[in-house]
Amino acid sequence: MKIALDPFMHRHLSLEELPRKVKELGYDWIELSPRGDFLEWFKAPRVFPDRVKSFKKALSSADVGIASLLPMYRWASNDEAERQAAVKHWKRAIEICVELGVDTMNSEFGRGPHPDKGSCYCCHTGSMIEACEDAWWRSMEELVPIFEREDINLHVEPHPEDWCETLQPALDIIRTVNSKNVKFLYCAPHTFYFGDDTKAMLREAADVLAHVHVGDTFNHKASSGLRYIVNPPGSAARVHQHLDIGQGEVPWDDFFGTLAEIGFDGIMTACVFAWEERADHSGRFMREKMQEYVEKYWGAK
Repeated sequence: MKIALDPFMHRHLSLEELPRKVKELGYDWIELSPRGDFLEWFKAPRVFPDRVKSFKKALSSADVGIASLLPMYRWASNDEAERQAAVKHWKRAIEICVELGVDTMNSEFGRGPHPDKGSCYCCHTGSMIEACEDAWWRSMEELVPIFEREDINLHVEPHPEDWCETLQPALDIIRTVNSKNVKFLYCAPHTFYFGDDTKAMLREAADVLAHVHVGDTFNHKASSGLRYIVNPPGSAARVHQHLDIGQGEVPWDDFFGTLAEIGFDGIMTACVFAWEERADHSGRFMREKMQEYVEKYWGAK
């Protein structure tokens, strides 16, 4: 199992400084999420040979590896020019993954087009879900053969506001891709969009589960739907958090216990974004808590 840190809260550090900080916080692995000087959100990678060389040197010096690269591109846009640009960026990101010697990438199903080109949120109106899914499949037809050829794993997660934001149909869509290189990422901060029975959901996902994000959240459906009060009533806002373990309502013994039960041995990433003012403390705390649960349910090995 690889226990990694998503260092988004430390993105103010240079790429060369980042591995040392990750090691200092207790991690041997990075899940590198979008940042302006590498895989930028929705735009072409800001990556060139000297940058790759210096980053690899810093990783080696700190004895830290990259567990996964996390690109975010509009591969599910129903605007064809936008989708084609996203596929082009994905292809370059895969080349960078190979250059770095990394074997895994992860991403989200996607929110559809840029707001300027249409509604970004389609999951309740129904107006764009089919078009976005169709666009995503066209992108996968181009990209899956490349992932397979390069032997790069792709782990995909449903995200609140995506055209696919729930456990199902996400699991069956991934099974339908039918590639050994395409697997499921279960994001614990999205738990209450998936359902209410953590044990049952993880067991259902077991055959395609390769990656988990660890962060706490509140159940937005609790208190008669009034855990959060959003005005105006009926707003389609998709609220969730990425908190330290214990600050929300995710049932952590169910989560870690069931992962051990199903034999999970993939990537486990601390994925907290709420505490930039105490990012170091949060990173250390999450590493310690994750280790406690791993030793409790997998054994101290």
